[in-house]
Order: sequence, then structure tokens, then C-alpha cells
Amino acid sequence: MKAMLLAAGRGERMRPLTDFTPKPLLKVGGKPLIVWHLERLAQAGFKEVVINHAHLGGQIEQALGNGSHWAMHIAYSPEQNALETAGGIAQALPLLGEQAFLVVNADIYTEIDFAALALLQGALLPNLAHLLMVDNPAQHPQGDFAITDGHLVESGSAKLTFSGVGVYQPSLFAGVVAGQAAKLAPLLRQAMAVRRVTAEHYTGVWHDIGTPERLQNLDRQLNAPAGLA
Repeated sequence: MKAMLLAAGRGERMRPLTDFTPKPLLKVGGKPLIVWHLERLAQAGFKEVVINHAHLGGQIEQALGNGSHWAMHIAYSPEQNALETAGGIAQALPLLGEQAFLVVNADIYTEIDFAALALLQGALLPNLAHLLMVDNPAQHPQGDFAITDGHLVESGSAKLTFSGVGVYQPSLFAGVVAGQAAKLAPLLRQAMAVRRVTAEHYTGVWHDIGTPERLQNLDRQLNAPAGLA
């Protein structure tokens, strides 16, 4: 299975940190956010990764190179202007191939088992997507979607928040015009309406790094001596 890291966001809420450094290269626990993902993907056996970028994207390519440091190959999908999640994925489809692929937001920190998700490559059909949902963080108490009988649904008694990690079939993006901005949520809702989106509740380590304060808090946790985090 191939993986895609979404790294094209401007990171407005992270300013001024992102004025001169792309958000995925901000360091936490001694290394850039995106490097944590690359290390875990490599450990999970992924050999091919696609990274999209826009704002200061040249810095990302310079920092990560061709991926040989992690025994993988990195291909880049540059965007003149950020194309939103679905638009960015659609533009990168020629690099991702015809089978299901993993997508991870570069601006999160998580210990999700990517190897387990790779097993979905041949088992996802007839579904179009499989999303990992997490408990609602303080900054997003209303959640996004609920899970009923293993499927993602629009409403339910216990809504959860999308983690930014999912496995998708290329056909989910068939209606998106390459090079045009498009959001992911409308595509998911269309597929959810015909019960073609599965989901699971992940309760492990997950952080949305949306502000400098959250970045600093996570950095302190990762740098704390064992047992004191």
C-alpha cells in the first residue's frame, strides 16, 4: 500500500511560526512533525510515500529528499495554491496508483498502527473509505460523525472527531477535477449515504497540532523523562 501525507496547509493559526517554516517541518520532541510519520510508516513496512505541498514546499523537499534516509521512496505533488484535502488527493492520484491508499494529515501526532491499516488494501471494497475517529478534543467538542455497526454515519448519540487518518479507494475522488480545490467532507457524505464508509474508534495517542500552544505542550510531553510526561 502507498501512503500520502497531506502537507500543503498554510498553518494560519500557527503563525508566526509558519511564516518562514512550513507547518509539517515544525519540530516537536526533537524532530519535525512529518518525520514522526515517516519513521512510523517505514516501521510499518511502507515503501512509497506521496507528499503534497504548497506553502514553502521547497523546504519540505529539501529537508526530506527522496526518502532514502527511511528506506522508502518519496514522490512530491506540488500545488501552486493549496487544493484542500480532496483536491490535493485527486491531483496526486497518478502517483498513488489504482489500489486503496493510506492518507495521513502531516500536522497531527499519533501512534496509530499504520501496519494494521495497510491490511485493508485488499479488503476495503465495496467500501470507498475507512476512517479512524478519535474522542473529541477540547477545541472540537461537537465532533464530526458517529459510528453505527462499523459504518460512519452523519448523526448519532456519540459523535467522534475525524483523526485525519484514513484509507481511501481512488474511485472516491472520481468526480474531483485535478487542479481544482475540493473538500473531503462532501465526498464522504455521499459515500456515507449509501453505507460505503467504514470507521473505527481509535483511543490511543493522538494530538491535533493546530496552535503554537498545542505544539509546545506536546513538545514538553515528548521531552519529559519517562514516567513524568
